[in-house]
Amino acid sequence: MITESFSAAPPARPLTRNDYKTLSLSALGGALEFYDFIIFVFFATVVGKLFFPADMPEWLRLMQTFGIFAAGYLARPLGGIVMAHFGDLLGRKKMFTLSIFMMAVPTLIMGLLPTYAQIGMWAPILLLLMRVIQGAAIGGEVPGAWVFVAEHVPARHVGYACGTLTCGLTAGILLGSLVATAINSIYTPVEVSDYAWRIPFLLGGVFGLFSVYLRRWLHETPVFAELQLRKALAEEVPLKTVLRDHRGAIVISMLLTWLLSAGIIVIILMTPTVLQTVYGFSATTSLQANSLAIVFLSLGCIASGALADRFGAGKVFVVGCTALLVTSWVFYHSLLQHPDWLFPLYALSGLFVGTIGAVPYVMVKAFPPVVRFSGLSFSYNLAYAIFGGLTPMAVTMLLKESAMGPAYYVAIICTMGLLVGAYLWKKGR
Repeated sequence: MITESFSAAPPARPLTRNDYKTLSLSALGGALEFYDFIIFVFFATVVGKLFFPADMPEWLRLMQTFGIFAAGYLARPLGGIVMAHFGDLLGRKKMFTLSIFMMAVPTLIMGLLPTYAQIGMWAPILLLLMRVIQGAAIGGEVPGAWVFVAEHVPARHVGYACGTLTCGLTAGILLGSLVATAINSIYTPVEVSDYAWRIPFLLGGVFGLFSVYLRRWLHETPVFAELQLRKALAEEVPLKTVLRDHRGAIVISMLLTWLLSAGIIVIILMTPTVLQTVYGFSATTSLQANSLAIVFLSLGCIASGALADRFGAGKVFVVGCTALLVTSWVFYHSLLQHPDWLFPLYALSGLFVGTIGAVPYVMVKAFPPVVRFSGLSFSYNLAYAIFGGLTPMAVTMLLKESAMGPAYYVAIICTMGLLVGAYLWKKGR
């Protein structure tokens, strides 16, 4: 069952100055927190060499490095479920702020960790522990952010609000890419390996603490405030209600999360490393192209959310997934023969990854307000733990067989997204 009940706000109300303030602060805070979570992947090659034995085969080192990256996703469900539980009972804002604090501290510690050469196997173990804590934090942040902004705006602007917030999250990836590009441009490879790789993590800790301060200026959502006023909060464990009464919404939300995770992880997060190790591009060129792709991804997120408000999410997914399948296939297939096509093709692929901007539009409308945070968080984080955790390893294994490995994976996911989009279109959503 997919629930259309959404907001107590008058649907005809336009976006106000306070709405834009809430969107801006939420998106900026989300960008800074997401930077903390993903900066690891931009230094995966360096971190792999520093935190694992030097005589380990390159493909195995890459596999284990991405495995530690994936551990952050595997920790998401527990953190997300706990934060969502209290978010539905105590308030959205409190959990929204706590998640940032839990992200900032481990990021700071990661920038100070000793390497394998200094403490042996304790190095990757401590790195893994920090990723697990980060995963628990991001598990509450992303669903909480979508619910927070969606419940602040009129129902007819939910897609735009969620798309803008998702743009903020992708801007965090862009910030990570820009910082990584700067580090690789300013310092030599030897300096990066010696000490400069730590700088982005230390910056991330500062960014995280700044985000905690930013969220002091946000107010509780009108929807949750009304639930408190009417004493209409969940009478039983919210997740129990979700699992019993909203299974259809869970399935749709998990499939859309798979689409979202594949687009972000494969095309945006893994591809800079793939460009270096498989296609022979320099780190600087790879990260510059990645930055351009993320700019177009951010624009695509806002556009997809706004289009979902106007035409429905189903149509957005059908068109967007078809375009993403075609552009990503051409992108990976053409690079060996036409390396000069890197920038335009990567930008175009990034734009259509922006189709994911319509994902939260469906998810926040799929659950009623009283259990919305729990329903969205459970579906999103469980799917991300499964698909987000396994995707880097699956793509790495495919890459052992063919340079087109990422394209094969994205094609499968786009086909699934097309089918979900067709279903939603048929249902008028």
